Amino acid sequence: AGAAKRAFEALRKVQPTGPLMNGEYYPAWFDTWGRKHRTGAIGPIAADLDYMLANRHSFSIYMAHGGTSFGLWSGADRPFSPDTSSYDYDAPISEAGWRTPKFDAFLDVFRKYLQPGEEIPAAPPANPVIAIPAFVLEESAPVLQDLPAPVVSEVPLPMELRNQSRGLSLYRTTLPAGEAATLTADGVHDFAWVLVDGVQAGVMDRRSKRLSVRLPARTRPARLDLLVEAMGRVNFGREVFDRKGLLGRVMLAPGKADATELRGWQTFALRLDAGHLAGIKYSTTRAAGAAFWRGSFELARTGDTFLDLRTWGKGVVWVNGHCLGRFWNIGPTQTMYLPGPWLREGRNEVVVLDLLGPVETRLAGLTKPILDELHPEKDFARRSRATGTFSEAGSTRVAAGVLASDTQWQPIPLAQGTRGRYVCFEAQSSLDGENFVAVAELDAVDASGQSLSKEKWKVLWVDSEDALGSGTDAENLLDGQSSSHWGTQRGEGAPGFPHRVVIDLGESVPLHALRYLPRAGGPRTPGRVKDYCILVSDSPFSLQPAKE
Repeated sequence: AGAAKRAFEALRKVQPTGPLMNGEYYPAWFDTWGRKHRTGAIGPIAADLDYMLANRHSFSIYMAHGGTSFGLWSGADRPFSPDTSSYDYDAPISEAGWRTPKFDAFLDVFRKYLQPGEEIPAAPPANPVIAIPAFVLEESAPVLQDLPAPVVSEVPLPMELRNQSRGLSLYRTTLPAGEAATLTADGVHDFAWVLVDGVQAGVMDRRSKRLSVRLPARTRPARLDLLVEAMGRVNFGREVFDRKGLLGRVMLAPGKADATELRGWQTFALRLDAGHLAGIKYSTTRAAGAAFWRGSFELARTGDTFLDLRTWGKGVVWVNGHCLGRFWNIGPTQTMYLPGPWLREGRNEVVVLDLLGPVETRLAGLTKPILDELHPEKDFARRSRATGTFSEAGSTRVAAGVLASDTQWQPIPLAQGTRGRYVCFEAQSSLDGENFVAVAELDAVDASGQSLSKEKWKVLWVDSEDALGSGTDAENLLDGQSSSHWGTQRGEGAPGFPHRVVIDLGESVPLHALRYLPRAGGPRTPGRVKDYCILVSDSPFSLQPAKE
């Protein structure tokens, strides 16, 4: 509560008179795959709107009407965390155009400020909603059949250098015969399924920085395929220049021998557009692994519905040629909004691309969406933490002090000449005296004051946090959003101070200063850090990083 008031008071320091503008006032926040669905409490938001109207400020509610990123247009947070296709945002008007309790609460506030003779018109009725009985998709086609003509190059090229913006890219080369080996890629944007002679050997995942796969021994040369899926592009901050596909070298290291670069590539662009879909040849033989599936259902009348994807893995859905967006069984979104105008009386065709393979090839249309059902156990590259006991041995204390109680970014200068790969932020006490820490963001800056890219950063270890995916895990420190935060455990059995989080920067870099952003909220918001210490090292503080 009071977020808008505090923001405007801060602006008054530089613009002391006149009404102000809040260009994007969020009623909640957007969702990313594998994280809890974001919601916003009605009371504090209504209080903010009341304050802005009472002080004659302007504002834009974003989103006032929740939406859908139809097609393949959904974006991504940073470090890379792709957004769901559902753009509901817990908005006052839902993704399907329904009025919500939040909508009614906002209208109660707005009515207080109507001019004489003004009134708010009645909200239109919701669009008709239908249920679609379960039906089965019986035709399928493997993704790796019916390939287009390839682009030939010595080294793998990103999608953009091959005039491709979205979809899948299949990178193919030949592996020499030899013993078991480790395959490593410099960069994968965003996921790569690695296959040797058509058999899956592993998955590379940009989120977890898992960019190596162990390959089996080969008695003869073998075909190596990397099927790369491009998801949403990072749409703000330093990582906004977000090329897709394979970036840089692909290396092969057999046994203890030095790694060599694989060269001589064929690359097939699977654009997932109308032309690509029209060329797919289906059969009733059940495909295994990554495949397209096709089926149909009959309707006597049309209306909005929500396709239930809970028996499927990860991919894209089209209905009557319209792309509904992406699905992923890890959640939080488990349904896809299907607008009634895209349906027709009689036969309707559905195509599903599933990169993992479905449990059942069944679909149904529900009358309500499922926006908050997480299944982290289904993630092929779950977040992991280092193990072992934290030790300061071999590290350097490069800063210590007391943080202020305000809610703004606070610089933390580091000792001159600081350089390292691992940074430990140590909270030694809190301003409210409670055994609890809540931190919104940590940044690093260079000598010119520019924020460093977080593309290679990841949380290596944390002494205390809420359950992964629940909304206050340590990854929130790196997501570039002031509305989220890392929160330590509370209550009986929670570890005491100091609370530490170790961030792996991906490589040793020079560091001029850190920036700390406390959790958003008023003066009484718990978890603000008081005393702190920063440690930097080129080794992981005696911790044992999780094996890929």
